Amino acid sequence: MSDWLWQSASELGRAIGDGRIDPVELTEAFLDAAAAHEHGPRIYARLTPERARAEAEGARLRAKNGVRRGLLDGVPVSWKDLFDTAGIVTEAGSMLLEGRVPDSDAEVVQRATRAGLVCLGKTHMSELAFSGLGLNPAFGGNIDPAPATPPNVNDPTRVAGGSSSGAATSVAFGLAAAGIGTDTGGSVRVPAAWNDLVGLKTTHGRLSLKGVVPLAESFDTVGPLCRTVEDCAELLAVLGGGKAADLHGASLQGRRFLVLEPYTSDVREAPGRGFAGALARLDKAGARIETGTVTGIEEAMGLSPVLFATEGYGWWRDVIEAAPEKMFPRILERFRGGADFSAPDFVAAWRRLRQLRQVWVAETAAYDAVLLPTAANLPPEIDRLMTDAEYYVTENLLTLRNTRVGNLMGLPGLTLPTGVASCGLMMLTAPRTEERLLRLGAAAEAALA
Repeated sequence: MSDWLWQSASELGRAIGDGRIDPVELTEAFLDAAAAHEHGPRIYARLTPERARAEAEGARLRAKNGVRRGLLDGVPVSWKDLFDTAGIVTEAGSMLLEGRVPDSDAEVVQRATRAGLVCLGKTHMSELAFSGLGLNPAFGGNIDPAPATPPNVNDPTRVAGGSSSGAATSVAFGLAAAGIGTDTGGSVRVPAAWNDLVGLKTTHGRLSLKGVVPLAESFDTVGPLCRTVEDCAELLAVLGGGKAADLHGASLQGRRFLVLEPYTSDVREAPGRGFAGALARLDKAGARIETGTVTGIEEAMGLSPVLFATEGYGWWRDVIEAAPEKMFPRILERFRGGADFSAPDFVAAWRRLRQLRQVWVAETAAYDAVLLPTAANLPPEIDRLMTDAEYYVTENLLTLRNTRVGNLMGLPGLTLPTGVASCGLMMLTAPRTEERLLRLGAAAEAALA
């Protein structure tokens, strides 16, 4: 059974369909592993064993009667703790929401449940999703980095990446077959990359946000963190109620990619090495790789403070200011930064961003995808983040710099492991082209392997 913990979600689903794995036994294996693991309490905010066992029993019965609902029927997954779950505490990693119990599941949770997926529990995350680091020292009511800060799979003294930190580590440590997270500025792709997983950021609006605790609704997206591109394709179909992308025959031969400067050269040594090695393997597989930039991308990046912080603070201001002492000061400062801008500033920034998005689409139309290192840095040290305020700010901004390109331009993005620990390759395609992105990702995955 221990081998089950390291198989992909799709492999487990096929084994259930073939009668080689019992969904109840599979669920118990993951529950036992999560309960016994030394880092389990730092990864899961709470397990949901009663719900998991009931859902697994249903999957067992369907498998026995030959009426499975799909490939992933009976496969256990984790959920970031900002997806509403009926009757189960959902606090979004914040003491501001302590004891919050929703009456119903988020729409994507409902879809997953109807498809037969098993909910193992809710995973830790950055406070209100407003950090790319995954450090959450305030959750639990005391400023202590340990309880709600999942460790990085490659070095437990470093952060896992955020804000979907527990979603990533639940998979990386073998405590879930897949994790479901959200991405507003990089929160699926960064933790996926830093824990050597595959992560899919969807186009804004592709998947429902109903019942998802918001950060900045104009940018919030839902996406899976998995072991394989196939798993991402299957979970996208489940969460969106559609059909999984056909990945058969995917090839890089003749595909044209743009390596985006300066975001690909201005990176630290290990991410740069991982990216260069990945490009060499894509080239060997027949890809055509060019280097260049896109007009206005730097201007768009400069709009980030007014767009993200202003919307986030506009949503959370009253809740935050009623009890600011409950927040980690670094996160509180980021939210309050949204008060520095006026309503006309916000409207003007969005108007300009829409124009720059049109420029992006026009100037990248000739390429199959844009390529960047997923993060320009490696996971920072937990202890130093706690004691060095300047280090926290600079590392958080650098962590999200590359991924934010996709959010600002409204694009789907996929991160793949490069073979260098905690270093990912990111692919960005045109809005609403997730299936095409996944086919490219499957071909790249084969080349990188």
